[in-house]
Amino acid sequence: MTNLPETTRRSLLGGAVTLAGGTAAALASAQTPVPSAAKSDAMPIAPSFRAPAAPKLLPFNAAKLDGISEKLIQSHWENNYSGALKALGVVKARLNDMVTAKDVPPYIYNDLKREHLVRTGSVVLHELYFDNLGASAPGTGIRSAIGTAFGTFDIWETEFRAMGAGLGGGSGWVMLGLNLHTGQMENYWMADHAHAPAATLPLLVMDMYEHAYQMDYGAAAARYVDAFFKNINWEVVSQRYARAFNFDRLATP
Repeated sequence: MTNLPETTRRSLLGGAVTLAGGTAAALASAQTPVPSAAKSDAMPIAPSFRAPAAPKLLPFNAAKLDGISEKLIQSHWENNYSGALKALGVVKARLNDMVTAKDVPPYIYNDLKREHLVRTGSVVLHELYFDNLGASAPGTGIRSAIGTAFGTFDIWETEFRAMGAGLGGGSGWVMLGLNLHTGQMENYWMADHAHAPAATLPLLVMDMYEHAYQMDYGAAAARYVDAFFKNINWEVVSQRYARAFNFDRLATP
């Protein structure tokens, strides 16, 4: 074996280490994806599939409601409304991932669309419900409009209360709405979040799921209905009616 001078051996070893290091770096560079390049290939989420915004804050002081406790309102807002909002975000994300996937069976996708309908209804109805709480007396304009539609204001209230009592112990909503197709103002019975009357703009919404009253009234749903009527924000109802009435006039040929 030929003995090389010490300086030559050191030069060769240094070159080998440099070559090995360069080769390893080159391999690592070739095998590791560039994060920015991967992100740039992602398709932006279309508006219909975007997750909902943050929960809406309560538009009233929950401690000042008459007959509905702050504890109940806070639980209702945090657990039921905010929970539905989070669930809706998850459902929308899954729909966005699956809509272009060729191996997803239609019945699986439809199951998600059913959840989409239910969660959307829950979010919208809860926001309408909280927005029409806060207590203010009905003005002459909205009293007159309701009285004209139902014969008298008292007849409307009697029917609305009876519908709420009828849903006691179960689930559902009672809604006063203006139907843009028929032009009628009516009270509507809704079994759950997915039962919304067609072509109807909500004016007043009452939650009759047990979570809306059980903490304060147990099974006494009628007492909750009494408390709900004490806390209706009629200014909001009047504003909704004004918008719905103008919309109805535009929609009528």
